[in-house]
Amino acid sequence: MRNWLLPEYIEDVLPAEALRIEVLRRKLLDLFKVHGYQYVIPPMLEYMESLITGAGHDLDLATFKVVDQLTGRLMGVRADMTPQAARIDAHLLNHQGVTRLCYAGSVLRTKPDGLALTREPLQIGAELYGHAGIESDIEIQRLLIKALQAIGIDEIHLDFSHVNVFGSLIETSNVDAQLEQDLYAALQSKDQPAVAALTKALDHATREALLHLTELNGDQSILAKASQVLPATPAIKKALESLQQVSSAIDQLGASVSFDLSELRGYHYHSGIVFAAYAKCYKGPLALGGRYDEVGQSFGRARPATGFSLDLRGVVSALPPAQSNMAIYAPVSADPALANKIASLRNEGRVVIEALDSADADLNELNCNQVLEHYNSGWHVVDVVRN
Repeated sequence: MRNWLLPEYIEDVLPAEALRIEVLRRKLLDLFKVHGYQYVIPPMLEYMESLITGAGHDLDLATFKVVDQLTGRLMGVRADMTPQAARIDAHLLNHQGVTRLCYAGSVLRTKPDGLALTREPLQIGAELYGHAGIESDIEIQRLLIKALQAIGIDEIHLDFSHVNVFGSLIETSNVDAQLEQDLYAALQSKDQPAVAALTKALDHATREALLHLTELNGDQSILAKASQVLPATPAIKKALESLQQVSSAIDQLGASVSFDLSELRGYHYHSGIVFAAYAKCYKGPLALGGRYDEVGQSFGRARPATGFSLDLRGVVSALPPAQSNMAIYAPVSADPALANKIASLRNEGRVVIEALDSADADLNELNCNQVLEHYNSGWHVVDVVRN
């Protein structure tokens, strides 16, 4: 047995990529900090009840489970840090006003997903608690765009939906839980024949509205069409107005927008606007987000909440190759002036690798393209001449 092999879809991150991920992680956390988002570090392990409370069946399936040897209770390795942030807001901080939190860390999932197709994404995100208005949704979406731009991603596209459109149609028709789940699955795949078959027993207005949902995807004109073909319930009217507001706000930041009213990602978890970020050269969504006001109630303290998260490993894996961060090689010498020169270069952020002995070093393996040489009574950085 080759005991150096890792489990399937679990990978080491090698130096060049690891450095790039860490640089971007720090950059994003600094961006969140100047926008007022406080950094938290939730634990890797929690009791299952806490990890998946209010988060839906999908998160339960995605969570690795272990038995706590101290208590015998079932524990889980976190598969998503968002519920943990909600727990921290509800129970540990206990603020009455708005709370802004951010986080960055590895999560573990039972099946690979995301851009990197890994079971160990590096999740980084921001969450805003305590404000139910559209202004907090817009703040989160603007922060997401700034985060992607900071990573170096251009031509950002946000795709929006609102779970209350489907939720209102279901609620007014007294649809049972099984039919609701079947309709959800059919709408996710935009299977209009399946929707037609499932809605035969529903009233005509609801049936037509659900059929229209499979077609209500596209640019901003979709919102006007939706207001014409969907029932004018208070929930649907408010949802369409909210989507119009975020569209206008995002348009000012240079990102393009679209709408897909049959997109119900996280339907049993989210409670309002949901969105996904896309960009050129990426095969799937870079980031996911939305409003999830009901989760705090599951922790015993109802709080409005909205936020987003992304897998930094996945985003970096699809970026163009970065220029190599080359180093300076310093020879063996007891000269105090050399020590001072090395210290000065490192204070400037330059990488200096000191020789351990007088043997020739492999500058290629050390990733060195410059050396320190002594001439004119001093130590100077000299480019390596390669054959």
